[in-house]
Amino acid sequence: MPPVTGRYDFLDYCSAPQRKVEMIPLGNGSMDLTHRPRRLRRNSAIRRLVQEHILSVNDLIYPLFVREGGGEPVPIASMPGCFRYPLDRLLVEVKTIAELGIPGIALFPVIPEHKKDDQGSESFNPDGLVQRTIKAIKSLVPDLLIFTDVALDPFTSHGHDGLVDDQGRILNDETVDVLVKMAVSQAQAGTDFVAPSDMMDGRVGAIRAALDAAGYTEVGILAYSAKYASAYYGPFRDALDSAPKFGDKKTYQMDPANSREALKEVDLDIQQGADIVMVKPALAYMDVIYQVKRHTNLPVAAYNVSGEYAMVKAAAQNGWIDEKKIVLETLTAMKRAGADMILTYHAVDVARWLQDS
Repeated sequence: MPPVTGRYDFLDYCSAPQRKVEMIPLGNGSMDLTHRPRRLRRNSAIRRLVQEHILSVNDLIYPLFVREGGGEPVPIASMPGCFRYPLDRLLVEVKTIAELGIPGIALFPVIPEHKKDDQGSESFNPDGLVQRTIKAIKSLVPDLLIFTDVALDPFTSHGHDGLVDDQGRILNDETVDVLVKMAVSQAQAGTDFVAPSDMMDGRVGAIRAALDAAGYTEVGILAYSAKYASAYYGPFRDALDSAPKFGDKKTYQMDPANSREALKEVDLDIQQGADIVMVKPALAYMDVIYQVKRHTNLPVAAYNVSGEYAMVKAAAQNGWIDEKKIVLETLTAMKRAGADMILTYHAVDVARWLQDS
């Protein structure tokens, strides 16, 4: 086929990838190009006009760790900048979060060993740490959304998300019974969303039915629908001292090699009444976020988890990367993949950076 001369249509080029195209320079040294994508990158004003995805403070949910007792916040060594807060100091932090315009927080409790048992019974104590914290936050900043974790691992002596039989197997249906009690107790305390992260089969439907029966029809469910058995959770388990005492979580959390399975889990959670579905972790699972977003009209959350956070912090502390640029690029990429909201430990920093810009 002869070479192409003169003005050449880019769509023709795309439809005929086998053709050999020769661009002929014009007399003034310019190439005769119909399409010059760089025109739309020429200056900041144009780039802002055509930007497809914009990261906003409205996209952020800030995970927080609360502990019993008083005193100063306790730094989490593997998560620089994150702390285990006593309730009084948590309330100071929460007020700052609200002033920054961050819409919500995700609450995770650090439970003392003497309150843990093999049934996770402290999880539904009406005077428990989570329940008291919800009430205190709502009294101070009633418009700040609270997402409360529904899983047993912070409350069990063995560190698993479910009840365990004498052969070490995680019991599904018996666990769901406890999760239902836990979710209802959080709703009674005033949470806005319960967030089952346990990955037990059928728990979303059971929780929805129990919330409705108890009169909490407006309490939402953010379902950890596609939660993978990931190595990225290590620092979070340090923060809660909740690593499993035996075995692993592969019989209930998903295989990192699977993506079609995520769509099945999402479908089941939607059928059972989830209001928001989540993919966790986010960074190594953007393909899954993308597939889930295309698969459902529900809002999609992504959890920028502790291991992802810790890697950025470690590299930044060593001077290897520009933390601000890396974080903003990463979270924007999660939005580009399809996340409508992002749980991230960077939330406060991001909110301040966005204000400054």
